[in-house]
Amino acid sequence: MTSSFSNLSLAEPLARAVAEMGYESMTPIQAQAIPVVLSGQDVMGAAQTGTGKTAAFSLPLLQRLLKHESGSASPARHPVRALVLLPTRELADQVARQIALYAKHTRLRSTVVFGGMDMKPQTIELKKGVEVLVATPGRLLDHIEAKNTVLNQVEYVVLDEADRMLDIGFLPDLQRILSYLPKQRTTLLFSATFSPEIRRLAGSYLDNPVTIEVARPNETAATVEQRFYSANDEDKRRAIHQVLRTHGLTQAFIFVNSKLGCARLARSLEREGLRTTALHGDKSQDERLKALEAFKSGAVDLLVCTDVAARGLDIKDVPAVFNFDVPFNAEDYVHRIGRTGRAGASGLAFTLVSASDARLVADIEQLIKKKIDIEAIEYDEDRPRGRINDGRRAWRDAGETGDLRDAIPPAPRERSERREQYRGARPAVSAHDPFFEKPYEANSADAAAPTWEAAARQPARSSVSANIKPRRKLAALLKASQPETQ
Repeated sequence: MTSSFSNLSLAEPLARAVAEMGYESMTPIQAQAIPVVLSGQDVMGAAQTGTGKTAAFSLPLLQRLLKHESGSASPARHPVRALVLLPTRELADQVARQIALYAKHTRLRSTVVFGGMDMKPQTIELKKGVEVLVATPGRLLDHIEAKNTVLNQVEYVVLDEADRMLDIGFLPDLQRILSYLPKQRTTLLFSATFSPEIRRLAGSYLDNPVTIEVARPNETAATVEQRFYSANDEDKRRAIHQVLRTHGLTQAFIFVNSKLGCARLARSLEREGLRTTALHGDKSQDERLKALEAFKSGAVDLLVCTDVAARGLDIKDVPAVFNFDVPFNAEDYVHRIGRTGRAGASGLAFTLVSASDARLVADIEQLIKKKIDIEAIEYDEDRPRGRINDGRRAWRDAGETGDLRDAIPPAPRERSERREQYRGARPAVSAHDPFFEKPYEANSADAAAPTWEAAARQPARSSVSANIKPRRKLAALLKASQPETQ
């Protein structure tokens, strides 16, 4: 099977764009899907995330649409011919950028529409006319209802990351959108995982599709090393610091399960001296794009995010992924760790597991069909420093190895001689003190009175005025005689 892009029968504008982007060899999903799409058949494709599904459907679609390219400025000459639907804004924006790069030497137009931004600029682009429309389902329905676009000439529809769209409840929106499309069309469904729901969707909207599976469904990438560490909730931030130091990591994704937890963790790591930003659904689209650009450019080292970033984001050379929270859905684990180890590069995936995550870890084991070993983390601050005592009066430095208990102890006679020598070096001490053997002797009668009684008999200070009468002293007992006044 053809494995080089140079051997494909691509039109010269597309071949030139591919060469400029540095594409040489095709990935397995590209090698199998591109010829099938070029032949006009429906496709149901499954591949690990990060293996080039975007090029697998974009290049053959653009090739088949070249017959419709027109230099006319009239919008009527540029109806929507291909529709690409994706679950998230970030993924839609990324795919639209890729398609624009592939088509830059052609006269085909493309644009993207998604929520979180003003509809007016999107409406202006749609009114100009586009052949390729990339969209999220919700915003596309907004434009359809506003009559900003018409889909009655669509020839190709792509459902990318279809399982994710079903997970977040887009099935009713998908059904409405597909009802606006012509019955005669080519439908391509791509997903990282296949589930019974996906197969039912394919059975309803695909016509005798060619199934392409380049890897076992739900299989994790072989280039990603997976490590599971035991850490309670209070120690998870400490664990992140330790793993970053141990492996010398410069950048990483950190996934959490909630938007609130995402914001809190990002603030905490920022206070602890790590360059961090957050990406979650409560942020505006402008904030989300800025966070991604900062991470891509290296302005920040850690991107703390929810599963909104787990699907399809293609950021090159990210060395590691942290699962701060074990995902509730085991399939999300596959997508999360797919953010590293992309395009054949190696990557690390660390999952922090608390005592309450046993069931979730078991679900992941069942999905990936691998036994998971949970390791303990050794923290730098817990390691002994300086000299170490093993409890047997034997000392060694922290860097020394071996068990001092294996050393041969001195002979009993030798120990006895050392003990006597040590005792002889000390000054002799009497066994008893004669003071404690003396009999009790009472004080004599003429002994000095206690200091407190002597102080009581002292006359009043002369500093007291004679005109001031002293206070009358009361008797200690009721029957005692009244003291005389001075």
